[in-house]
Amino acid sequence: MTTISIIMLAICILAAVAFFTILERKFLSYTQIRKGPNKVSLMGILQPIADAMKLLTKSQQKMESSNMKMTTYSPMLALMISMTIFPILPMSQYPIL
Repeated sequence: MTTISIIMLAICILAAVAFFTILERKFLSYTQIRKGPNKVSLMGILQPIADAMKLLTKSQQKMESSNMKMTTYSPMLALMISMTIFPILPMSQYPIL
């Protein structure tokens, strides 16, 4: 499996997650009789990206005994690890799932 195919697989997975996020938000907005996510761009296309940026950059409460570097980089590291491992698992010789 080449690097390009792994990158393409990761992009497809991210696009699918973004699509299903928009679909879920639209469905919930229709069930609650309100307009859906349309604040970021045309019909809410960039809403998942805005949500991810908000999640990664929201303000943290600083405690005296906390390690701020670890607190800041943990969500980014978790996303990076999951995006690195996820394309490899289904393509291995003995898939887990």
